[in-house]
Parts: sequence; C-alpha cells; structure tokens
Amino acid sequence: MRSAIARLASSRDQLDAADEQRRSASMGGTPCRDLSGRRRATVCGTLRCVTLRPRAGVPTLEAELFDGSGTLAVIWLGRREIAGISPGRRIAVTGLVSCSEGRPVLYNPRYELLSVDPA
Repeated sequence: MRSAIARLASSRDQLDAADEQRRSASMGGTPCRDLSGRRRATVCGTLRCVTLRPRAGVPTLEAELFDGSGTLAVIWLGRREIAGISPGRRIAVTGLVSCSEGRPVLYNPRYELLSVDPA
C-alpha cells in the first residue's frame, strides 16, 4: 500500500528514473552514482543525446548515458557515427572510467546494443 501511494505522489521523471535503475540493476550494471575514476565498470542505460564534436581536428562522437541514478559521458574518438547509437537507444558499455571536469567519462568503450523494448 505504501509503495502504491509513493508511486502516485512521484513525478513522471522520478518514476522513469526508478524504472531505469531497476532495468540497469537487472542487467548487472554499475550505477552511475557509484562510478569513480580509474576503475573498470559496465553501465547499462538509455542514451539521452548523441553529438558529433571534433576535438583537435579529430571527429569525436559523444553520448550521454542515463541509468536512473546519474549520467555517464561516453566518447568514441575518431568516429563520426556508429550504427545503432542514437538517442533513446538502450545500451551497455564497458571500459575504464575516468573523470573529466568532475563527471565520469568512458573513452572508446566496448558496447552492446540492448533490446529497444522495455524490460
């Protein structure tokens, strides 16, 4: 009863974040809030935005991965596009987490495109 009342009192964003956290945990992902620099991690979530940003003349594809607990910047150096990498897509990324400007970043991660249907 208490959880039903809590769901009714929550905003849509809070409910979506809770669902995303549940899906990420079921896939075995590390929550973004628990990431720290220089540690290997797998993070599962949904891509919020994907942007092409050249760095020093080199094409760079940047994405923001949201897992319900926070966000992770995912950066592929030397890539203009990657088939299947688009906003709204569920993905799992694995690699060495670093910190840049106080936020967790994953460079050139190994990735797996996940089912488009919600779990």
